[in-house]
Amino acid sequence: MNLEGRKIIVNKSSKDLSELLKSPENYKDFMPDGLQKFETRDNGFKFGLQGMPEIALKIDEVDEQKAVLKSASSSLDFTLTATLNPISGNQTEVQMLFEGKFNPFIKMMVEKPLQNFINTLTDKIEAYK
Repeated sequence: MNLEGRKIIVNKSSKDLSELLKSPENYKDFMPDGLQKFETRDNGFKFGLQGMPEIALKIDEVDEQKAVLKSASSSLDFTLTATLNPISGNQTEVQMLFEGKFNPFIKMMVEKPLQNFINTLTDKIEAYK
C-alpha cells in the first residue's frame, strides 16, 4: 500500500530541515490534535492518537534529500519518508510518502486514517516556523 501527501514548500533549507528531522523530540510538533502519548526513545519515538493503537517509529536515515522513518514493530512493516527537494537556499519542497505491506483486511482498516495522518503531518510541517 502506497500513500502520498501533497507537495508543500517549507521556508527552510534542506540542511535545516534534515537537522530538525534527526531529533526524535522534534516530531512531537508535527503530531495531529488528539495526541494522547508521545515518548522519545533511542533513535525514535512512540506515539498514541485518540482511537488508534500506539505506534513506534525509528529514525532510519536522514540526509538533505530525505528523512526515512520505519516501524519499530515487527508486526507492522512500513516506512514513512519525507522527500526534501531544495528549491533555493532557504526553501525546500517536501512530500510525505508512505509504503506499507499489509494484508487486504488491515489495508481496508488503516488506509483512510493513515492518509489523514499524512495530510496532518504535511499541514503541520508546512506551518512550522
